[in-house]
Amino acid sequence: MKPEKRDLAFINATILDGTADMQPHSDSIVIVRDGTIAHIAEAPVGSDAYAHAKRLAPGARIINLAGAYLMPGLINLHAHFIGSGTPVSSGNASALIKLAQSNPLGRALIHKLIKSAVVTQLASGVTTVRGAGDPALGDIWCRDQIRAGRFAGPRVVAPGTGITVPGGHGAGLFAEVCETPEDAVRAVRALAQAGADVIKLFITGGVFDAEKVGEPGVLRMPPAMIEAACAASHEAGLPVMAHVESTDGVLAALEGGVDTIEHGAPMTPQIEELFQSGSGKQLAGRAPTLTCTISPALPFVKLPAEKTHSSDVQKVNGDIVCAGIVEGARRALELGITVGLGTDSSCPYVTHYDMWREVAYFAKYAEVSPAFALHTATAINAQILGLGDVCGRIAEGLSADILVTRENPLEDLAHLRQPLYVMAQGHLIENPQVKHMSELDAELDEILADNTPLPKTKDLPHAA
Repeated sequence: MKPEKRDLAFINATILDGTADMQPHSDSIVIVRDGTIAHIAEAPVGSDAYAHAKRLAPGARIINLAGAYLMPGLINLHAHFIGSGTPVSSGNASALIKLAQSNPLGRALIHKLIKSAVVTQLASGVTTVRGAGDPALGDIWCRDQIRAGRFAGPRVVAPGTGITVPGGHGAGLFAEVCETPEDAVRAVRALAQAGADVIKLFITGGVFDAEKVGEPGVLRMPPAMIEAACAASHEAGLPVMAHVESTDGVLAALEGGVDTIEHGAPMTPQIEELFQSGSGKQLAGRAPTLTCTISPALPFVKLPAEKTHSSDVQKVNGDIVCAGIVEGARRALELGITVGLGTDSSCPYVTHYDMWREVAYFAKYAEVSPAFALHTATAINAQILGLGDVCGRIAEGLSADILVTRENPLEDLAHLRQPLYVMAQGHLIENPQVKHMSELDAELDEILADNTPLPKTKDLPHAA
């Protein structure tokens, strides 16, 4: 993907810069050159913004935002790309994926689906996205296609295929099954050789693969395998992200060296200490972080089971997971532990165009301000990815990853849902459009408007 060939100047912009205390800066000019934010200025009082921009960047294309809000592009820390978010029963999905990966035509179809998902993420305002595991190394292929300029897309941080255990979460869908620590080390090294940016482990079960009430996050990956996989990943210079949906799982993950806990669960004092100081096994120079993913869990709480295609057991386990994610995020914020945001795109009721909903859910259920929620989805997420000096803020010298909305999202985060412009590394998309699922959108709008309190972990059943 190549940036615009000529300079571009946004004039009469109201900047939301992505910092923690961001306040709207009106009458601003943002000059983009060679994919980078080259200059930020305010039009002098009484001067013509157009003429001033022309003096700053002769020959630039001028876009008059007429007061619209210019902010960093959103960063999604957790997305699978093989699905659409349509709520259907899983059926024989693993068998179909296995068949598709076994032949060139099937792999080409997987790549086509992943490309469509990634392009949709961009059109919705996501300019950087971290994959969470997909078949056929499709996210790595997609990342490389974007880098080569074959099509416009967000910056993709790709794990390739995840690593799980027999019967574990993601087995046969978006994760390779490993039986021993040695298998896991070989899998990590193969992924590193294939070009992975991060390694994804599936340490606990999930809602749909739990067999008993109270076991949505049962620990499935042995601690020895976790430690071996993390050590091999760190030896290759790669961070480790891990699917974890129980307190036992979080403890095992942090003790084993996992760098980012995906989803999360209620914390114990021991877990709090590990988040704050690490176990000594994390990637050098990094403290463990938590990725909050309310989007896939909330529909299980708010919608009837026939809508989510869940059994009675899965419905209760969905309540447990949702409560744990929210309680874990709240406690982390209280302690100053770094919390990021991701959607878990492709899960039922989680589309590729709804990162804005995760930002809104975070503000509502983690009880933070819209400004802090937007700061989290931009600058903090960039820091978690090790890209804090690359993107996530509107600042001179950073990548021109930009989202423009007509109205102020600090007044209503739903204003993020329809961008006027999206720019990724200097590539401009004007009036971006996505294909919406209107019935699903309407149900999700009702969920967002519902102010019924979430269940609390202490009030929910646990496995015997």
